[in-house]
Amino acid sequence: MSNEASELAQTVRATRPMLPAKDFVASKQFYCDLGFQPRLLTGNLAEMSLGACSFLLQNHYVRDWADNCVIHLYVSNVQPWWDRIVAADLASRYGVRTRPPHQAEWGVTIVNLIDPAGVLWWIHETQAAP
Repeated sequence: MSNEASELAQTVRATRPMLPAKDFVASKQFYCDLGFQPRLLTGNLAEMSLGACSFLLQNHYVRDWADNCVIHLYVSNVQPWWDRIVAADLASRYGVRTRPPHQAEWGVTIVNLIDPAGVLWWIHETQAAP
């Protein structure tokens, strides 16, 4: 890494993707039910946080964007996430698709969840930082 890149790297604190919401109120509640804490930034933008993870939920929807958006969430254990998804009955309450813990072709355990706007989440079990 060059010195310039190294200096830039030292300034980085976080990255927060911006996700679309087809129905902002429903999407915000969906993520709350999943365990995220909302912080309304404007009437059309909310920061959704859980531990070290955060993203911006935007009251804006473009189908091609939503249908092609994938978030990888790296966790130490996927089972509590699956348990939360099932306990909150997200699939039937929000009409979303889920896939229980399974082995990905590269050997890790993952859970898949598609949010109400169509964003695909890969909840990925890993013991070390990605």
